[in-house]
Amino acid sequence: MDLPEASQKDLFQRLEQLNEIGVALSKERDIDTLLEKILFAAKTISRADGGTIYIVDDTTDCLHFRILSSDSLKLAMGGTSGRPIKFPPLPLHLPDGSPNNSMVAVYCALRHETVNIDDAYTAQGFDFSGTREFDHRTGYRSRSFLTIPLTNHENAVIGVLQLINCTSPISGELQAFPDSARRLAESLASQAAIALTNRQLITQLEELFESFIKLINTAIDEKSHYTGGHCQRVPELTMMLAEAVNATTVGPLAGFTMTDADRYELKIAGLLHDCGKVTTPVHVVDKATKLETIFDRIHLVDTRFEVLKRDAEIAMLRGKLALGPEPARADLDQLEADHAAALAEIEADRAFLRQANIGGERMSETDRVRVRTIGIKYRWTDPTGTEADFLSENEIENLAIVAGTLTQTEREIINYHIVSTINMLEALPWPKHLKNVPEYAGGHHERMDGKGYPRGLTREQMSVQARVMGIADIFEALTAKDRPYKPGKTLSESLHILGKFRLNGHIDPDLFDVFVRQKVYLNYAQRFLDPAQIDNVDESRIPGFQR
Repeated sequence: MDLPEASQKDLFQRLEQLNEIGVALSKERDIDTLLEKILFAAKTISRADGGTIYIVDDTTDCLHFRILSSDSLKLAMGGTSGRPIKFPPLPLHLPDGSPNNSMVAVYCALRHETVNIDDAYTAQGFDFSGTREFDHRTGYRSRSFLTIPLTNHENAVIGVLQLINCTSPISGELQAFPDSARRLAESLASQAAIALTNRQLITQLEELFESFIKLINTAIDEKSHYTGGHCQRVPELTMMLAEAVNATTVGPLAGFTMTDADRYELKIAGLLHDCGKVTTPVHVVDKATKLETIFDRIHLVDTRFEVLKRDAEIAMLRGKLALGPEPARADLDQLEADHAAALAEIEADRAFLRQANIGGERMSETDRVRVRTIGIKYRWTDPTGTEADFLSENEIENLAIVAGTLTQTEREIINYHIVSTINMLEALPWPKHLKNVPEYAGGHHERMDGKGYPRGLTREQMSVQARVMGIADIFEALTAKDRPYKPGKTLSESLHILGKFRLNGHIDPDLFDVFVRQKVYLNYAQRFLDPAQIDNVDESRIPGFQR
């Protein structure tokens, strides 16, 4: 039988709504917003006054309230409303294991069936005591119920959509949900279940992926807790600076904006920026002193000094014996004075090498020459009876390191981690929305003037995100309080060094200005630095800073 023209028009409009809703649901990324859209759309096409979406929780064997809405009560709970739903979950089974079929939403979920009830107050077979109690407290009158299972691609019920109180488009009175409304709502429920399942699967995959990344960083952390802290802090600082740039409305970076997808891509790049360090030998990563390998070899040098002191004492005693049974007092005094001078020289040289072993900002050429002189001016006999130079070539090379504790070879080993990072990341089949991760993560040791590594990229060849990560990596390293070879610097010291890097072409000048101007450094410090490191910063004295 043909429908009246008005009914045909109404049905056509609702089908159009259903089609538009399906498109909208497929684009939504946030689950709470997605659920709100599902419920709002279902209420619209079915002309329901209110509704609820429950989600199945297999771990608790319950249906949990996720979102609840009523137009006439002006009530919105759950979802993005900020108002939590305090109703207890509905158990799917009773304590004896039998199905909890007295609850209509549970019955719907367990039986995979739509339930259409004309009037909750006269319906038989279901427990609506909770509904009546709600009506009594609010003055509401719950009448018609349409309860539909949300079934995924594996035919498993993942939730329940429940609509309440259908309104007649003609009289405005409450009525039962007609079959047309039921069919439209079921069609929407089918689309909603697909959208919700897809979003849940994507979320689960993202969580799995991030957990795997954290597993890699944990492996690095177990290998070196110094590097592990760095792997956690650099992504945080990267996102803080990126958000500050995103909020900038003036200057050269005013056009830079980020979507949520862009943020996620940068976050993943930050987490993976040092993943190549999993290949770096731990004795190089954790080298706290210049002579440290598996242990600090300064103790071997100390032992040699003790041998020198023993030899000096033996030489003095032999000298006394050579003077005969009645030596002159002056000769004895001379021997003892020479011995004391030798011991003083040995102790001075030992103290010097101990200090040199610590490493620092810069070792003078005079001190480096003294290391080499000590290495050859003493001779000692090793346990095999072989006479040798006091210091080996390797020990001299290490003790004469100009800055820090790493030799040039060891620095190359450390630097190779970025090559490993790039190789590892470029080998992965990144989806489109994460395709820039290797570039972002692999560029944090490049310089704006092209003198960085491993590819010697210039500023123009790098994305803003990679340049952001470069500043974050340097500032974290300067302020880090858990490095084996140095204490964390104060904010003033770190910003002074970073400012010099701005002037010499190391870091991006525009990003540095945002970093200082937007107080990113201070926000980071308040979260991650010791109070003693957070000194008063005079921004006017920071080299190169353009306010």
